[in-house]
Amino acid sequence: MFKDKVLLITGGTGSFGNAMLKGFLNSDLKEIRIFSRDEKKQEDMRIEYKNDKLNFVIGDIRDFKSINAAMDGVNFVFHAAALKQVPSCEFYPMQAVQTNILGAENVLEAAAQNNVERVVVLSTDKAVYPINAMGISKAFMEKLAVSKARDSRVKRIEAIYTATRYGNVMCSRGSIIPLFIKQIKEGLPLTVTNPKMTRFMMSLDDSVELVMFAFTNGNPGDIFVQKSPGATIETLAIALKEIFNVNNEINIIGERHSEKMYETLCSKEEMSKAEDIGRFYRIPADFRDLNYTKYVKEDGPKLLDEEYNSDNTERLNVENLKKLLLTLDYVRDELASFKK
Repeated sequence: MFKDKVLLITGGTGSFGNAMLKGFLNSDLKEIRIFSRDEKKQEDMRIEYKNDKLNFVIGDIRDFKSINAAMDGVNFVFHAAALKQVPSCEFYPMQAVQTNILGAENVLEAAAQNNVERVVVLSTDKAVYPINAMGISKAFMEKLAVSKARDSRVKRIEAIYTATRYGNVMCSRGSIIPLFIKQIKEGLPLTVTNPKMTRFMMSLDDSVELVMFAFTNGNPGDIFVQKSPGATIETLAIALKEIFNVNNEINIIGERHSEKMYETLCSKEEMSKAEDIGRFYRIPADFRDLNYTKYVKEDGPKLLDEEYNSDNTERLNVENLKKLLLTLDYVRDELASFKK
C-alpha cells in the first residue's frame, strides 16, 4: 500500500516524527514530507538522515495556505503537530485553540481538498474527561476528525480519517523521565508533583505501533487506544534512582495547574461500545444523523462500571518498571554516559 505513495507528517521534527521515520525510510514510499515551523530541527534531521526520500517543508498548521500547499500530491497524513504541555496550554489557552483546534481543522480540510486517502490524528489520554486546556483542545480535535469522517461518508468519498489516543510517551521531549535523569546527573532532588499520581507507561515504539495499527486497520471515524501498563510517579522516581544507583532526595512539590491524579484512555461511555481487539481498543464513531426517531431501540447500551485509566490498568512495581525503562535507548544511553 506504500509503493510510490507520499506521506506527510505534521510536526515531523518532534519525537514521534523521528521515531516514525525509522520505520519508513526503507519502505516503498516515494516521498516523506516533514512539515514543521522549526528550521533548525529540520536542518538537524536533513544532516542526520541524508536521505533523498525526505522533503522538508517549512510551514505552520495555523496557516491554511501553507498546509494546503504542502498537501498537494499527498496520499497519507499523520498529524502530530500540537501544543502538548499542560501548564503552557493552561497559561495560554488561546494558543492551544489556535494550534490544537484551528490548526487541526486546517490539516483536515487541506487533506479533504487534496483528496488524501488516509489521515491519522494523534490525540492524548488528557482528551478524556478533560479538565485542562490541552485536553479540551485535543478532545475538540478528535471531534473534528470524526466530523470529517462523517462528511466523507455522506459524500461517498473513500477517505479514511481516524484518531489514536495514548498516554505519556516515555522519554519524549519535555516529559518527566528526561527531567528526572537530568536531576540525577546534576545531583539535584527529584521533583515529584504527587507520589500517588499514576500515568500510563508507553514507549515511542508503542506510539508508532498504535498509529500504524490505526492506519492499516481503521474504519472512518475510529479512535484507537493501546493498552498500556501504568505506574505511580513515586515508583518511576525510585526505579530511575536504582537504575543510576544514586541517593538523590525526592521532593514533593504538589500538582501543577490542572493535573489529574490519573489519566483515562477510555471513558465509561466509550467502553460500553468499544471493541477489544487484543492489544488495542477500537472506539467506533456514531454515524447516526440528527433525526434520532429513526433509531429507536428498546434497550440502550450497557454502561460499564469502570473506565480504562492509569489507575486500574496493569500496575508496574519498581522491578518491572526498571526492566521496562532499560529497554529504552534514551535511558541506556544516559546511563552509559553517567559518571557519579
